[in-house]
Amino acid sequence: MSDIKNCWVKKGGAFTGEVSAEMLVNLDIPWVILGHSERRALLNETNEFVGDKVAYALAQGLKVIACVGETLEQREAGSTMDVVAAQTKAIADRVSNWSNVVIAYEPVWAIGTGKVASPAQAQEVHDELRKWLAKNVSADVAATTRIIYGGSVNGGNCKELGGQADVDGFLVGGASLKPEFIDIIKAAEVKKSA
Repeated sequence: MSDIKNCWVKKGGAFTGEVSAEMLVNLDIPWVILGHSERRALLNETNEFVGDKVAYALAQGLKVIACVGETLEQREAGSTMDVVAAQTKAIADRVSNWSNVVIAYEPVWAIGTGKVASPAQAQEVHDELRKWLAKNVSADVAATTRIIYGGSVNGGNCKELGGQADVDGFLVGGASLKPEFIDIIKAAEVKKSA
């Protein structure tokens, strides 16, 4: 899948350094990743701003991978689902058609750190996200929206993570540049054919 990791929330204008959704469409780039933790943390992108970006990208014909996830401090405080639900709500408030939206659960504490959520931790959050969608959007959206996991996925942990009932695939970072990436792809294909 060809994607880019951000786009701007409006059409045109003097927004130096930002990529317009219209340009991505013109370049035939079908997917954009929005709400990544680094943009939230380093550039202070709020939940609402991410929701606006998701809505705008969808309106321009892009498909969106919308990232949600908690910091280590939030996890240790027991507020993982409060954080993830608030992030998802800001997106859900602005999306009427979920057919081109994938949610990526990326615990911030596991991105590029070598730490990974245990399969049980990943499944728990994915399950809770699906329940949240059922309660707050619709049962159909909960059943059909792909929820993928991102956070130090590698060849050694992909099979067990991918075997979880509510983990629909992966958002892979650094491991996509290593030979083990083929193992990650195969782990996702096994579930698709089951």
